[in-house]
Amino acid sequence: MSQHEDVRPEQAVAERDAATATDTAPDTAAGARPLLDEPQNAAAGVAMWLFVIGPPICLLVAVPLAWGWGVNALDLGMAVVTYLVSGLGIAMGYHRLFTHRSFKARRGLRIALAIAGSLGVEGSPVQWVANHRRHHAFADREGDPHSPWRYGNDTRALLKGLVHAHIGWMLKRELSNRERFAPDIAADPDMQLIGRLFGLLTAVSLLGPGLVGGLVTGTWSGALAGFFWAGLMRMALLHHVTWSVNSICHVAGKRPFASRDKATNFWPLALLSFGESWHNSHHADPTCARHGVLPGQLDIAARLIWIFEKLNWVHDVRWPSEKRRTARALPGTADPHGSAA
Repeated sequence: MSQHEDVRPEQAVAERDAATATDTAPDTAAGARPLLDEPQNAAAGVAMWLFVIGPPICLLVAVPLAWGWGVNALDLGMAVVTYLVSGLGIAMGYHRLFTHRSFKARRGLRIALAIAGSLGVEGSPVQWVANHRRHHAFADREGDPHSPWRYGNDTRALLKGLVHAHIGWMLKRELSNRERFAPDIAADPDMQLIGRLFGLLTAVSLLGPGLVGGLVTGTWSGALAGFFWAGLMRMALLHHVTWSVNSICHVAGKRPFASRDKATNFWPLALLSFGESWHNSHHADPTCARHGVLPGQLDIAARLIWIFEKLNWVHDVRWPSEKRRTARALPGTADPHGSAA
């Protein structure tokens, strides 16, 4: 799919649909802003390659060297805590709050979620939101930054598309136009500051566990283990879970609800993604704060939003609507009526 600066009629319709879903109004009139900003500079491109390709290479090198050592309780504990904080920052903050406005939060919580999401090292809030809103505006169509159907429907094309959707799209120097897709985030002073601090937050996310490991054990090996398992490998796992929603969750799984695209619900990722892998349900009703709307569908992010609502930290939560679920349910969907939280 080539990417144009002009908005074709079908693209304009798709973009208006996504604008409705996010309460954001990308400019769809003649002379609209282009899909892409200026390309990343060379240094940013090199950094992206290092963050995407580096962790798997480190793992391949380190596993043989560390064979028989195991992971101690400190490393595992730090990895779990940092995964929970950064992963929920992405799922609740970057995605459901900032991208889709599925709830409103007090300023302190908004800032905390933006910082937590930044610790996931998936980009600044404004760039993440711009990419994801662009994805919804053109889902599985020309203009989608990471559709696995980009090259066609046959097996070879789909395999190539899965690689593109999972990892390849990030290795290009393209940047979704922030002024077009995320003007509200770009204009938010708090998000501007957090964006400027993204490099520092990345260093804290990766080096912080190493510092803790070194201080607790009093050894360089403890510091290295903390950095490797709770910093680098935790980041890599979170990245691949997020990328799998982009790739696997548009190919494999079930589609209980009607949507404009090929998004699917893929249950094996539900726990690690905090409910983000109920992707068909999400694309069918993008502003809904709960993605796992059918009985038995685990959605940790939605449960935490529910808890925060009870604490009066969030409000105006857009819980599932029975009317919307019923209208979008495809034939054969078992009991489209689920609890709100």
